[in-house]
Amino acid sequence: MALTAQVKDELARLTVDKTSQRKAEVSAMLRFAGGLHIIAGRIVIEAELDTAVVARRLRLAISEVYGHSSDIVVVTGSGLRKGTRYVVRVVKDGESLARQTGLLDNRGRPVRGLPPQVVSAGVGEAEAAWRGAFLAHGSLTEPGRSAALEVTCPGAEAALALVGAARRLGIAAKAREVRGVDRVVIRDGDAIGAMLTRLGAHDAVMVWEERRMRREVRGTANRLANFDDANLRRSARAAVAAGARVQRAFEILGEDLPEHLREAGQLRLQHREASLEELGQLADPPLTKDAVAGRIRRLLATADKRAVELGIPDTEAGLSPDLLDV
Repeated sequence: MALTAQVKDELARLTVDKTSQRKAEVSAMLRFAGGLHIIAGRIVIEAELDTAVVARRLRLAISEVYGHSSDIVVVTGSGLRKGTRYVVRVVKDGESLARQTGLLDNRGRPVRGLPPQVVSAGVGEAEAAWRGAFLAHGSLTEPGRSAALEVTCPGAEAALALVGAARRLGIAAKAREVRGVDRVVIRDGDAIGAMLTRLGAHDAVMVWEERRMRREVRGTANRLANFDDANLRRSARAAVAAGARVQRAFEILGEDLPEHLREAGQLRLQHREASLEELGQLADPPLTKDAVAGRIRRLLATADKRAVELGIPDTEAGLSPDLLDV
């Protein structure tokens, strides 16, 4: 099951006993998933949801908390909207419910943000408002670089109200407009986990954290593997470049070369892909890594000095730029 569907399924089955919190959840669900319509001179409330279990939760709350009846209309997906949608519709006493839930103010005007009784309420109501908003229009993407808990909002005022509710919960959320649509987004992994816990999606939090940890471990392993691979490639290029320079040094110096430097150079040519430490072990008697490096360095320096005196190309002649940059 996708993370979004899993979270919504768990939240839709969550038991909430406190009436004020159920009211806050219903108000947010109607605000973020619904709208007010005037049909034949009467106010009708509609809330469009993406799962049947969420629609049933909203319908039950409207009945138990406010005493109003409602209908569920199933809309089959077509065109750009492939999935089945569930519309909870309140026709009778729609205006009364709109006033009770704060969709209309005392003067009968639509409320653009969240109702005042939700905005000014406590932490439990802020959690309930977020739960309702997520059930209405929320989504959760997989842990990773683009991970996000996001709620699509009906307007900028509703987005800012949701950001304020998150702030009361101690969680950082940002409101932003994308292609004309207002959204509230939480991107930090710890903040996403904290919000899911606040909403009551405890099973989903465990799944989220497990996938997040698995991805982080895999990412660390990949970074280490890439680091080791890069080091191996760099070492191989350095060995090839050193071998080519030693070959050129022998050509420049001929027989005029101290024996210990000649032996170090020959080891480099005979074992072009070996590390300096491995070359030291092959020497007779064995040498340290630094001793081998020092002898090869003196060999190349001697050859380069002689090349300058003779006016001929030095040991770096003929090396490609990528071999020189090691």
